[in-house]
Amino acid sequence: MTTPAQIDLWRKTLSEHQRLEFKEAKNQFDFGRLQQYCVALANEGGGTLVLGVADKAPRPIVGSRAFPNTVKTAEDLFQATGFRIDVEAVAHADGRVLVFHIPSRPRGTAYHLDGRYLMRAGEALVPMSEDQLRRIFAEGEPDWLEEYSVTGQDAQQVVELLDTQTFFELLKLPYPSDRAGALDRLVRERLVDELGGAYAIRRLGALLLARRLEDFPDIARKAPRVVVYTGISKLETRLDRTGTKGYAVGFQGLVQFVMNQLPQNEVIEDALRKAVKLVPEVVVRELTANALIHQDLGVGGASVMIEVYASRVEFSNPGEPIVPVERFIDGYQSRNERLADLMRRFGICEEKSSGIDQVIHATEVYQLPAPDFRAGHRRTFVTLYGAKPFDEMDRNDRVRACYQHCALKWVMSDKMTNQSLRERFHLGEDKAAIASQIIAATIEAGLIKSDESMGKSRKFARYLPFWA
Repeated sequence: MTTPAQIDLWRKTLSEHQRLEFKEAKNQFDFGRLQQYCVALANEGGGTLVLGVADKAPRPIVGSRAFPNTVKTAEDLFQATGFRIDVEAVAHADGRVLVFHIPSRPRGTAYHLDGRYLMRAGEALVPMSEDQLRRIFAEGEPDWLEEYSVTGQDAQQVVELLDTQTFFELLKLPYPSDRAGALDRLVRERLVDELGGAYAIRRLGALLLARRLEDFPDIARKAPRVVVYTGISKLETRLDRTGTKGYAVGFQGLVQFVMNQLPQNEVIEDALRKAVKLVPEVVVRELTANALIHQDLGVGGASVMIEVYASRVEFSNPGEPIVPVERFIDGYQSRNERLADLMRRFGICEEKSSGIDQVIHATEVYQLPAPDFRAGHRRTFVTLYGAKPFDEMDRNDRVRACYQHCALKWVMSDKMTNQSLRERFHLGEDKAAIASQIIAATIEAGLIKSDESMGKSRKFARYLPFWA
């Protein structure tokens, strides 16, 4: 049973999240909309929908007259959705609050209304993508990464196929005194299994540690590919190279290869000319790791690609993103959990979303245009641009940078101001009006909002991302 104290505790959460949704619904709430929210929350793992509480901070209780007969509402919801939802009317001191307890969908199943498999995206309810549905329906099937790539190998063959030396170096562990110790560690990490006196290498082990990916036919097509073009289009290819090593053992070499292909620009620093790469290495490193880890390995005939142009670098991986692109900065959900965990332990990535934060931070420090995150057809894209003067940035460049700056400030427990945005663009105090125009355009685009707790003061105005 939900108590008024529990409702007050929910109201204190910084923002609505995957398992909690507030709606005012002072007088009524559309029953069709209610069904949609119940299905969307169930598809996202279940949660709580609260009516009678404002969804904007500080979330005062406004009370709700909607659905006066909770028993009938629960019955109607069951008839409409096919699953049971518990409905409570809580008598809070500040008004009547309705609480809907929505269970998670069963494993391997997604709920729908009239054929629409729904999920939330910010304030909107949208159909699930083909990729998301495929992942859900495949939940009852064996994990592709945990299946065997090769079997019937002896100990010598395993160490010839897998780079065990680099494996121990990445874990910062001393190499065992004998081969049996090395194999024992691989078995304990569930990268290799011992079966009837022989060894079987899991796909995960091969994908991370292969000396030559071509030795594993079922994963060879997962090798990352680097394509370099001579200009700003795909018309003329200068180089097309496919990686040969496993993701972990070949990662540093892959990053350095990409850096070597980047165009160089000359800048004047302290009266001296200095050659700098198109984009910094920290950004290439983070986005390369991100593409490898978050790819949809179930998409056949596709691999991670890094495409280098004269003025930009584009990273792409198979599969549409699990997290909406506008939430890359603050959200995290790993598509391949074991892969992500091992890459984190190898020191290649951080499994808490901070990689994208670092990318945004680095682009601000180096005064680069904001990265462009996009979801395409069964593919996710991130484009990094080389240095561009503020005057050459178009409206989209400026709005995108403003939103990302605002979101970065939020995840750093800070808030964007006119001054902080000017610092991001290296604009003087005399350009405050220009910064205000960018902020207004970003608000108009629905990406940021004013911090209402600061009142109407323009001088002390603070801004939040739309989802905060």
